[in-house]
Parts: sequence; structure tokens; C-alpha cells
Amino acid sequence: MKVLILSCSTGGGHNSCAKYVLEELKDNNIESDFYDFYDIVNKKGKDLSSKIYLMSLNNDGLLFKEAYKMAELYSKTGITSPVYLMNKTHKNKLYEFIKENHYDLVVTTHLFPALTLTAINEDKTLDKINFLMVATDCEPCPFIEEVKPDYFVIQKGIEIRFIDKGISINKLLTTGIPVSSKYLKSAKNIKNKYCKEEKLILIMLGSMGFGNITDVINDILTIKNIKVLVVCGSNKELYNKLKEINNSKLEVLGFTRNINDLIYSSDIVLSKPGGLSSTEIASFRKPLLHIYPIPGIETYNTEFFEKNNMSIVCNDKEDIINNINLLIKDSDVSDKLIVSQNKIINKNSCYDLVQFILKKYLHK
Repeated sequence: MKVLILSCSTGGGHNSCAKYVLEELKDNNIESDFYDFYDIVNKKGKDLSSKIYLMSLNNDGLLFKEAYKMAELYSKTGITSPVYLMNKTHKNKLYEFIKENHYDLVVTTHLFPALTLTAINEDKTLDKINFLMVATDCEPCPFIEEVKPDYFVIQKGIEIRFIDKGISINKLLTTGIPVSSKYLKSAKNIKNKYCKEEKLILIMLGSMGFGNITDVINDILTIKNIKVLVVCGSNKELYNKLKEINNSKLEVLGFTRNINDLIYSSDIVLSKPGGLSSTEIASFRKPLLHIYPIPGIETYNTEFFEKNNMSIVCNDKEDIINNINLLIKDSDVSDKLIVSQNKIINKNSCYDLVQFILKKYLHK
């Protein structure tokens, strides 16, 4: 059996999730490869799609918010979307790549390759491609109803949102947003590297460092008996701004490969509500404050976590300060968040997905 995993470089979550699936498959001795979709079908499109995504996040994601709203409205019309038609143009290249490399199954963590795979399967002159689509957020994205996979891999508790889009419940595999077993089990407690008796507060702003943390960081640093780690991702401007703050309670990090160690070692996590990052944090059972959602899909992630009592949403500076203090002073609040995470977030999500793949496709 040979598996192809596809993603796109629009936000770090899609790629990270794809790599988790790759890692878990290889740990189960399944031959697997990971590719960025555009490296197969259109190398120029890779940089362009990434640039468009980054541009949409300017001005606190205002452009992304408006584009997302328009996509949601269009998605409700039932008319074939331009997004599907655009990705349909890549079907021959992707089909040839799959066939030439003898892949038996494709797993995609992004809408674009999922639409191309759907176009392949709708062409009666081509052989059917078995594929799974992993939803990396707690809400179906616009145009997902045009995707026709064998199964959608989703977070448990959001089934009705997919059913409302006309997707059969029999197509929903609720193993959860995949987080690899190795990611969780290999985490080390490195708290002593940063502090001793203090509470360690981790602030995660996504792979691109989204959010106006500079507006609130000095207020956070006034809280007693804490050490603050801020992970800026690839946002060098934010990194340099925070580095200018002269305070021994603050540690500023750029892009880091041991984020699992940092989450595992922290007492409280403040995070942008990416679907995967929120799942990672909840998989470690950590008190979670959601901050600075990118308007659109991340707003839905926030709502799902808050509704299920797995995080506390902070809408402004005052909320952030008050809720950090609340979690420090009242362990019952933290415990309730962790109990809810334990009920809803599957720590074995990636393992369970791979076991399903083995059972369903290994001898097909």
C-alpha cells in the first residue's frame, strides 16, 4: 500500500497536519509521501497562493473576513464555484502523478487538492482515486460541499454542520483533527529552562505571528510570579518589536520546532484559534485562552471550543489580563477546561485515523 498526502501552504496548520499523518503512517510501516499540491500541478501557484493569503491578513484580517463572508454566501447558492473550476484545471497533472507513482490512496488536508481529486473522479474516462479529506478546523469551510471524498475526517461534535451542507453522515469519520502520537509522546518538560516557581505563560500567535500582542504584553508582564514566552512564528517585525522590551519576565521566540515541548511545559496557553493548534493544546490538556482569531473559520473554532467549555475567549486587553489572573488564582476553572478537553478532544486522533486506513484500504 502506498499513500500520497497533499496540502497547500496557506497557513501552517494544513502542512503540519499533513506531516502528522505522514509520520503516523510511516510509524505503521505504510509507504507514504508528502507533497505540496502546487509542487505537482503548478509551482508558480505555490508562491502566489501563499502571497494572496498573507495579503488577506493585513489590517487584522479585514480582507480575509470579507472574502470569507462572500464565499459562505456563494457556497449557499448551489452553483458550481469558481474555486472548483480553477482546481479542476489541474486534474490531468495530478492524475498522471498519482498513476505514475502508483499511489493507492490520497489524504488531503486542504480544500484545493480535494476539489481536484473530485474533478478526477467525476471524469468517467479516468480511474477512480480513493481519497480522504481532513478538515483541519471545527467548521466546514465554504465549497467543501463540492468535495466528494470516500470520507471526511472531522472533529467529533461538528457532524451537523457537515450534514447541513448535504454531506451524508456515513461519509463522516469523527476521529478528530489529526495530531501524531509522536508529537505528544516525545514532548519534554523544559520549564526549568525558563523559570522555577513562576507560572509559565505561553503565547502562540500561529505560524505567521498574527495578532496585536504588543498592545497588551506590558500589561501581562505586570502580573506577579509569571514568566511569559511569546512564539512569533515567521513574523520578524513582531519578533524585533518584542525583543526591544527590556523585561526579564519575557522570552521572545521566532519560528520553533519544539512547540510541543513548550506547550507541555506551560501552565497556561494563550493562542490564536487555529483548528490544529487548538487541538494540539487541548491534546496536552492545558488551560487555554483564545485570542486574536483570523475572522472567518477561526471565529468558528473559537465558538466550538467556548461552547464546549474547552477554552475561554478573550475579546480585548481587559479580558486577557482578567482571565490570566483567574486561571492563576482559581484552579477549579482550569480543571473544568481540562475535563472538557478530555471528553471531546481525541488524543489518539492520528493513530485512530491510520488504523481506519489500514482496516479499510490495506487489502482493497
